[in-house]
Amino acid sequence: MSDDYIPSPSDWVREQVSTIDETGDTRSVSVQDRPVVMLTMRGRRTGALRKVPLMRVEHDGTYAAVASKGGAPEHPVWYGNLLADPTLTLQDGTESWEAVAREIDGAEREEWWERCVAAFPPYAEYQTKTDRLIPVLLLERKDA
Repeated sequence: MSDDYIPSPSDWVREQVSTIDETGDTRSVSVQDRPVVMLTMRGRRTGALRKVPLMRVEHDGTYAAVASKGGAPEHPVWYGNLLADPTLTLQDGTESWEAVAREIDGAEREEWWERCVAAFPPYAEYQTKTDRLIPVLLLERKDA
C-alpha cells in the first residue's frame, strides 16, 4: 500500500502518523507513554489509504485493535474501514507486514479484552462511558 494516502482530519493522529513516517519507527511516538502500532488500510468511502496509530496490544504474534474512540457513543471510522476491507498493513517498530482483521466476540473477546486493558488501562473506563460494547478485532498475519 503506497498510493493515494489521505491524512486524518484529527491533528494528533496526523502528527503521530507524520512522525512515524519520518522516522520509520512506531516507537517514535506514544499515547500516554504507552507504545503504539500503525495500521494502514483502505477507506471504505474513498478507497484511499488511511493510517491510524493504535495502542500496541500483542500476544504470541497476534495483535488486537480496540475500537474504543475514548468511550464515544459511535465507533471510530477506522473500524468501519476494516469491516469493509479487513486487509491492512500493520507496523510495529520498524517492521511492517500484511494482516487481516477479524472482529471477535464471546469468550475469545473476554480473554483479549483483559489483555487490552492490561496494555492500556483506560480502556476499562472507556467501556463505562458508552452503551456500545467496544469492538475488539484481531490482526493476524496474512501469511500465517
